[in-house]
Amino acid sequence: MSSFFLLLQKVHENVHDFSMKLNYTEPKIYTGGVDINSWTKLSKTQQKEALKKDWYVYYSFRNPKTQRLVRQTNIKGGVNRYSDKRSRYHILKTVKKGLEIVLSDGFNPYQDNMSLEEYLKSKSSSSTTKPKSKPEVLKLPEIILSIEDAFNLGLTTKENILNSNSYPKFRSRINRFNKWLNENNYTSKSCITTVTKKVVIHYLNSVLQNSSPRNRNNARTDIASFFQVLVDNDVLQENFVKKINVLKAVPERNKTYTPKQQKDIYAYLKSADPILYLFVQFVSYNFLRPIEVCRLKVGDLDLVDRKLYVRAKNQPVKIKIIPDILIKELPDLKSLNNDALLFTPHNIGDNWDANESNRRDYFTKRFKKIKDHFGLGKDYGLYSFRHTFITKLYKEMAKTATPFEVKSKLQLITGHATMKALEQYLRDIDAVLPEDYSKLLK
Repeated sequence: MSSFFLLLQKVHENVHDFSMKLNYTEPKIYTGGVDINSWTKLSKTQQKEALKKDWYVYYSFRNPKTQRLVRQTNIKGGVNRYSDKRSRYHILKTVKKGLEIVLSDGFNPYQDNMSLEEYLKSKSSSSTTKPKSKPEVLKLPEIILSIEDAFNLGLTTKENILNSNSYPKFRSRINRFNKWLNENNYTSKSCITTVTKKVVIHYLNSVLQNSSPRNRNNARTDIASFFQVLVDNDVLQENFVKKINVLKAVPERNKTYTPKQQKDIYAYLKSADPILYLFVQFVSYNFLRPIEVCRLKVGDLDLVDRKLYVRAKNQPVKIKIIPDILIKELPDLKSLNNDALLFTPHNIGDNWDANESNRRDYFTKRFKKIKDHFGLGKDYGLYSFRHTFITKLYKEMAKTATPFEVKSKLQLITGHATMKALEQYLRDIDAVLPEDYSKLLK
């Protein structure tokens, strides 16, 4: 699209105080000879016929010699490259509003000896250098993209930024949003600026109705991230998705195992599934998340220095000690390839052609057989072992140290980034419980 539309936008945003003049007619929008307010009532044939014609903004200005209103050159602003009503009308409304401001500012095609576009450039330049008492306006977009091109830009950019685990989830949510837009008459050739805050809210409401507040919030987060790419690339002026509220969602957390449950599961795993048994011990004794265990390679274990190197959620590489209780459970790894994955379906230290997300899902489903054996429901899982042993560790340390000392030491062990994050985690899993208060109630 030409710079004409952008110049009108800039004048509209920067110029506020004008004197009204009556030497012109109010700018109007020509929409192919049909009433735009009755668009949905038109037949498909009538709509197509209207879209075959050029749409534009038109107005008249009084000729100073004849004192008659004379029709001026139509302003198309490049809208006829779009084949849908929504994009054309959205852009022309902005052109119309900007033109109204320019005319009220005093533009006179018979006196200024310059074209409207030249006048806009002059006004845009002077308004940006003029001292302002108000905050700077947002940066203007320099690129007008279709929905299809905008989504391609967002996905391509994010593919180069997100890791192999995060990108598929992001792509899936963004593609679902794109599909919804198409199903609601936002064609791939529509202008991306037609996707407004109201449209996104409408979509998020549909996600909420069909799933849960948590899924709705996750969709909002990824769409906001997608729109930020468009802002960073000067396609949009602001990321209005960030202003959409986050709904309260109860987090889904696995329950902590009771001492008897943990003891029975360990005894059964040791004989029934030794590989899964060792997997669970890494979660229990090193307080790793299941996906972090799936990332481990043989070379990540330094048994001489008793160090463990793992790519964690909050930093590229996290170094943790390997406690003696886990060292004793490890098989001989000396003859294994350092680049081999530590955990695979059939062997310790082998090759496995699957991404980390699929590997985690595999061990989650494998552990479900153990849960079924003990009659445990969906509230229990591999993550429950992490909760269980952090709770056990906290209680043991609390016997001889103050709460602050316990949390300070525990943060080093669990790997939480901040004390606040650890405290929230301990509250969520109910690791800290009061002593019996019966005597206070007598």
